[in-house]
Amino acid sequence: MRKLLVSESVTLDGVFEGPVHLPFEKFGQAGWTEPYFSEEQMQYLSEGMAGGGALLLGRATYHYFETSWSPQTGPVADYMNNVTKYVVSTTLKKADWHNSSLIQGNIVEEIRQLKQQPGKDIAILGSGTLVRSLMDGDLIDEYSLLVYPVILGTGQRLFEMQTKTLLKLKEAKAFGSGVVLLSYEPGRK
Repeated sequence: MRKLLVSESVTLDGVFEGPVHLPFEKFGQAGWTEPYFSEEQMQYLSEGMAGGGALLLGRATYHYFETSWSPQTGPVADYMNNVTKYVVSTTLKKADWHNSSLIQGNIVEEIRQLKQQPGKDIAILGSGTLVRSLMDGDLIDEYSLLVYPVILGTGQRLFEMQTKTLLKLKEAKAFGSGVVLLSYEPGRK
C-alpha cells in the first residue's frame, strides 16, 4: 500500500500561507521562508525528491506549480514537470500539465483507492484545504513539517479547525538556519 505524505513549511504559530513571494500573492507577509534558505535544506529536499513517487495537489497549488515550473528546466523543474501529478478539484475541467490527472467526485474514496494501487508513495505539497479534508478521512500516513523560526500572528494555519489528532515523532532534524524538520506519523491504534 502506498503512503500519503504531507510535506509543508510552517511558521512556529502554524501559518503555511505565503512562504515565498509570488506575483499574485495577496498575503501581506509572504516570503517568510526566504531569509532561512540554505544549501543544507536544499540538499535534504533534493534527496527526498530523488525517491520519486507522485504528487497530490489541490487546484490552487497545482495552478501555481504549473505556472512556475512548466517553463523551467533543471533538476527540481525536471522532477516537477515529469512526476505523476493527481489534482483534486471540483472546478477544473482538465489538467493539462504533463503527467497530470484530475480527481473529482468522492475525493476521500478516490484517494483511498489510489493509495491501494501499486507504486511509490504520494506526497502532498501545500494544498492546505486538501490536507485538512484528508485528515478528516484518516488518510494521511506522515506529516513532514519544516518549521521556520518566525511567528506571523496572522495567516491561514495548516491545522485550523481540526479535531484532536495524536502523532508519534518519526524524525527530528535541525538545520543550521534554525529551521527544524519534524516528521510525525498518526498515532493510530
